[in-house]
Amino acid sequence: MSIIKILKYFFPYIRLLILMAILIFCQAYVTLALPDYMAKIINQGIIGQDSQIIFHNGGLMMLLTIGGGLATIGVNYLVSRIGAGFARDLRNEVFTKVENFSLVEINKFSIASLITRTTNDIQQIQMVCMMLFRIVLMAPLISVLATIKAYQLAPSMTWIMGVAVAALMFIVLLLFKLVVPKFNQLQKLVDKLNLVTREILTGLKVIKSFNKEKYEEEKFNKVNQDLTKLYLFVNRLAAVIQPVMTLIMGFMMIAIVWFGARQIALSKFQIGSLMAFLQYAIQAVTSFLMISVVFIAIPRASVSAGRIIEVLETDIKIKDPIKPVNVPKLGGKVEFKNVTFIYPDALEPVLHNISFVALPGQTTAIIGSTGSGKSTILNLILRFYDVTEGQVLVDDVDVRLMRQKDLRARIGYVSQKAILFPGTIEENITYGNSEATQEEIFRAATTAQALEFINELEQKFKSSVSQAGSNFSGGQKQRLAIARALAKNPELYLFDDSFSALDFKTDAALRNALRHEAKGKTVIMVTQRIGPIMDADKIIVVESGQIVGEGTHQELLKTCKVYQEIAASQLSPEELTRVEE
Repeated sequence: MSIIKILKYFFPYIRLLILMAILIFCQAYVTLALPDYMAKIINQGIIGQDSQIIFHNGGLMMLLTIGGGLATIGVNYLVSRIGAGFARDLRNEVFTKVENFSLVEINKFSIASLITRTTNDIQQIQMVCMMLFRIVLMAPLISVLATIKAYQLAPSMTWIMGVAVAALMFIVLLLFKLVVPKFNQLQKLVDKLNLVTREILTGLKVIKSFNKEKYEEEKFNKVNQDLTKLYLFVNRLAAVIQPVMTLIMGFMMIAIVWFGARQIALSKFQIGSLMAFLQYAIQAVTSFLMISVVFIAIPRASVSAGRIIEVLETDIKIKDPIKPVNVPKLGGKVEFKNVTFIYPDALEPVLHNISFVALPGQTTAIIGSTGSGKSTILNLILRFYDVTEGQVLVDDVDVRLMRQKDLRARIGYVSQKAILFPGTIEENITYGNSEATQEEIFRAATTAQALEFINELEQKFKSSVSQAGSNFSGGQKQRLAIARALAKNPELYLFDDSFSALDFKTDAALRNALRHEAKGKTVIMVTQRIGPIMDADKIIVVESGQIVGEGTHQELLKTCKVYQEIAASQLSPEELTRVEE
């Protein structure tokens, strides 16, 4: 059972759990002892007119009540502390696991589902486990001992408690059968709601620009309504427990008083004993009910626990080798040898028998149409995916033989979508090199052509960056992302269409500065535009996952039909003629 696997995360709190168990036993003792003292006060003190018994037993009841109250406070404190600590540790465990996921595992679960599992599912487990700690020791103990006590007082009336418990069990089992199958659906709908919400908020600008707010509202409302209906169904059934319990408890009390009064009339029972029996009966039936409620809550927690365990036990496809190779830094040479790659669950390979070499001191550009496999090549170098066939080598060593940390430490990567983090400009630039000096930060910003707009800000490099860099334009974010890669001072630069938001003037200035900054290092640029790569040392043309051309700009204009078509679509006839001449 998944919930059992999760319980191992409570092991660090074993001492607190033992202390809590002791306090719970104290609570149980107080709960069971008070009716006895009450019976003595009524039978011997009030009816027997013995004031000493009244004060003596009343004083003991007062002390026990105070002690029980303190024990309850202690139990609640410990339960809260253990529950909060457990949830914190489990969230850390899940987050650490997800951080180590490759893109294969990320795509398998989806980001929305991983967020739900890290938040909502762990919260469900925390709530149920806190309930378990309060009830799992207390309720069985009280139910058994209260039944024994009641039987000792009046064996002839214990059957009333049995009937009440049987009635409650029937209702609870019926609810159990109806509610439990809905819990898995409930969590899946929460996943779906998160997914839809994330999609809408991420694409809000597009939605507004096409006036599709109404359409997206309807899509959101549908998922929201489905979740609401399921919540209402589950909660309405769960809400039945309280009135049913009250009704059954009421009939039980009436029966006890009715038969108890007849026993008192026959002088076979005392009033104080009847009151104590009534208390024990209520305690026993309430405890049975609490146990039943826990059994209803456990399946929902079990569903959530199963989803968490699924994440924690997922086998990560991309792992570090047992005996990694320590590769000396040789300039970041990259070589693809007969590489074929197919995405998980895809029908056709996205790359077919790719082979090329990118040498230090050279700029290697990769160009092709959308979906041709350009970005996939960079993902394989970074080892976000592993090749299906062939080899990817960095400095003549297969990337699968290197530790991922060592491989990525020698790479400066700028993604297709510029990602910035909340903080300051300086913190974002030094994200890959926390030990970068002010001179290195300044040089990186200058090379990336970011210094001009940074100097216009009041706090310069200390200026704040909003979430996802929303307070900067697309071009400014790209330049800061490029500065971040430059400040890392790697031996291999990977640019994934990283100049798309720059104007031609800034683009040209950046490429000229980059040529000087990356001297002696390997630069690989992926792009759809010819402008940024016309002066590249080598251009690789990719079409439908295959290399269809390789050479300089001038050579490809003469020998590669695909490149000629791309050039004709982007360059004017005068520019083409000038280049050919």
